[in-house]
Amino acid sequence: MIKTLLSILIWPIALVSFVIGAFIYTISLLILKPNKLHPLAKTISRIIMFASAQWFSVKGQLPEEKNGPYLYLINHSSLFDAFMIIGAVSHYCTGVGAKFQFSYPIWGYLAKRYGVIPIERTKIKSAIGSLNKLEQAIKNGTSAMISPEGTRSLDGKLGKFKKGAFHVAKNTGVTIIPVGLLGAYNAKNINDWRISPGSLITVFGDPIYKSEYETLDVVELSSVVQTKISELIDN
Repeated sequence: MIKTLLSILIWPIALVSFVIGAFIYTISLLILKPNKLHPLAKTISRIIMFASAQWFSVKGQLPEEKNGPYLYLINHSSLFDAFMIIGAVSHYCTGVGAKFQFSYPIWGYLAKRYGVIPIERTKIKSAIGSLNKLEQAIKNGTSAMISPEGTRSLDGKLGKFKKGAFHVAKNTGVTIIPVGLLGAYNAKNINDWRISPGSLITVFGDPIYKSEYETLDVVELSSVVQTKISELIDN
């Protein structure tokens, strides 16, 4: 009952902060490109989390932009995930997102303007085309973020990894950064409309360089990264 009452109070505040942030970001896009607006996107993301009654913090060594690009691989358990990674990294990142999200009011528009690449994982040719675009962005020096699970966790546990992210890594030789997102499932999971006040923590793991994985195949690399993310979210 208390959780329900709190959620009824939190949702309007969170939505208003999101709409205002979206408006400010959209206006800013008339002047600057998304890769120049990361400080604004980072600030807005943090404000939205705070407005949603979440205390946000970052742990681990934050990767420096000058040493990139990077491929940030994250666990996926909540609608807060995108805000947690954008609110943590120090530079602009592109990424892929389920195509259906682009039909959502405001969110879909923002995702498109931000530079997220739509992907339909059930359509192989379409998915390969989306990942090819992501690879090109990385080769051009832009970092990216992907959830190897593909979809949000239904139980808060790390799900089975798909191979796409690891083909991208093998094809580009990009430095991989395992990232653990803590608290997001408890804050707002896919099974419950309510938001629970709490703490959100983005934990950066140690970089995995090309020299460390170039002899591994896709399945072996997937296993290594899954183990590292598991360690980050279990600590």
